[in-house]
Amino acid sequence: MDNQGDVREFLATRRAKITPERAGLPNFGGTRRVAGLRRAEVAMLAGVSPDYYTRLERGNLSGVSDSVLDAIARALQLDDAERSHLHDLARAANTSPRARRRPVKQQIRPGVQSLLDAMTDAPAFVRNGRLDILAINPLGQALYSPAFVSHVRPANLARYCFLNPTAEEFYPDWGDAADTTVNLLRTEAGRDPYNKDLTDLIGELATRSDDFRTRWAAHNVRLHHTGVKHFHHPAIGRLDLAFEAMPLPADPGLTLTAYSAEAGTATHDALRLLASWAVTTVATTPADQ
Repeated sequence: MDNQGDVREFLATRRAKITPERAGLPNFGGTRRVAGLRRAEVAMLAGVSPDYYTRLERGNLSGVSDSVLDAIARALQLDDAERSHLHDLARAANTSPRARRRPVKQQIRPGVQSLLDAMTDAPAFVRNGRLDILAINPLGQALYSPAFVSHVRPANLARYCFLNPTAEEFYPDWGDAADTTVNLLRTEAGRDPYNKDLTDLIGELATRSDDFRTRWAAHNVRLHHTGVKHFHHPAIGRLDLAFEAMPLPADPGLTLTAYSAEAGTATHDALRLLASWAVTTVATTPADQ
């Protein structure tokens, strides 16, 4: 990944979102030549010199302190995900090539697989930062069955979202799902910018999908820990599922996601139907194919 380019575009796009009024600055009227704040205004709000902030926004985060990063984050009114991303970009800029970590093959521990298998009433899976599904329980595979039609393994949720035409039906709110997918990949790229597998996936999606390329250029990031996701399963129909996405502390880079539905709701009944459908449908795990 191009760290300097990512820094430049990230700071510029965040600055463009903040109006003087929102920043609490006086507006003396007239036509502004830039969208949002000027660089000098961000510098003033952050308590640094205009020349220094200009250097940072040109992509040079070498030697920048955490306190300065936090001041810039406050000036640009960054949310938690954006603030973390800025620190990740600075960390990458200040890491020497020799210190960059070599990729480690991510494996699912037997205890994690046992936990997934014990979750018989909840679709659940474990993914990595590039959205590969590395382990999944039977109900989870039944839910995500359209993503497993391809024999390419591991199944990848980003590739499915943007390159498989069934995704727009599977995700009733496809635009939201697409935004979330890109934002998660952008967040991971900040954390691990020298991951070749991640870079290759992003390059593939950018080459093959205009929708992905447009969203990627927005430089939006997101923390995705809890919420509701909407699905339209080809055999079951609509499901509105609450989810919890939990990083696995013993397995850096892996996240366990589980879905649930409130008892007595239509989605709860649909989950039970999905479980029955899964029993009568031939399903194999990602490792089997």
